[in-house]
Amino acid sequence: ERYSTRFDCDVYFKREDLQSVRSYKIRGAYNKISSIPKVERERGVVCASAGNHAQGVAWSCNKLKVHGTIFMPTTTPTQKIEQVKMFGNGYVDIRLEGDTYDDSSEIAQLEAKRNQTVFVHPFDDEKVIQGQATVGLEILQQCTAPLDYVFVPIGGGGLAAGLSTLFKHISPETKIIGVEPEGAAAMKHSMDHGENTTLESIDKFVDGAAVHRVGELNFSICNELLYELIVVPEGMTCLSLLELYNRDAIIVEPAGALSVAALETFKDTIKGKQVACIISGGNNDITRTAEIKERALLYSNLKHYFIVKFPQRAGALRQFVATILGPDDDISHFEYTKKTNRENGAAVVGIQLKSSKDLEPLVTRMKRHNFYGDYLNDKPELFQFLV
Repeated sequence: ERYSTRFDCDVYFKREDLQSVRSYKIRGAYNKISSIPKVERERGVVCASAGNHAQGVAWSCNKLKVHGTIFMPTTTPTQKIEQVKMFGNGYVDIRLEGDTYDDSSEIAQLEAKRNQTVFVHPFDDEKVIQGQATVGLEILQQCTAPLDYVFVPIGGGGLAAGLSTLFKHISPETKIIGVEPEGAAAMKHSMDHGENTTLESIDKFVDGAAVHRVGELNFSICNELLYELIVVPEGMTCLSLLELYNRDAIIVEPAGALSVAALETFKDTIKGKQVACIISGGNNDITRTAEIKERALLYSNLKHYFIVKFPQRAGALRQFVATILGPDDDISHFEYTKKTNRENGAAVVGIQLKSSKDLEPLVTRMKRHNFYGDYLNDKPELFQFLV
């Protein structure tokens, strides 16, 4: 209701975070494994994942009484490993191999080929795509009025491919908007180039939607059927994630907040329309809270890092706090090592503002009193070590 009022339209949330494994991945995994002929199923299944897909496969193996081998990177947090074990309930073996998902996936596919077992791909598979499409079926069943727009997060493209295919046949007037994180926009990069391409490097922060390369089948479907594809900055996603938690008591993972974050970009277009946002998952690691808050503050232009030149004399810090900082400014980060053989000592200082309008006066005061050294927010080669 709050979002409907804010954007002057009817906004509906499809809450996949309420699934038993807290993500939509359960749909594709179950549909794929249940479709395997009994003789092949008896040999078991194999998959590779460090997150939601692993949980979906584990849950499906448990329900269908199928043995599964799940390959996870050696860097996978213990909490995620335990979750997969819990959902598998004795029907899955976990093997920690490879430093990255790509390494684990390669090993898993070799294992499947060697043992003649079925590899359950997280997104580039027809049965997986069909399973994810059931999200769309439920949306159409639950909405009383025809939908004008559906916003769907994109990682490998399985959910978007299934959803857009379904709506093409059942509700072709509905516009499907794909949403990717800015730092891992593999689908947009591919669509811009007219062919499926691989990103050499990505920002893995939105881990549920950060892939180097989308699925081949997924790309061909999305390239044809998506009405539009946009990218959302990671900081904007963090703002939406925190807002959903603080104001609506909805816990989502970064990928789950993508569709909601996209509404701001379409605020003029969706006025008076019927809109659905797919909240794809809620497996958020509580240890990431500090980074999420940091990225949200940076995106809002409320957190700034400087190199500050402090005179090597007693009282310099006191002068900086009393003279330079505004009444609502707060030092949130401070790194300084005194060097007695220098007239000035440089410190890295993080300052949190109450209003973005306070930045310019702050910099002016720093320069007037000779404290200003450098501004680090727009220097990614240095900034990456702070955030």
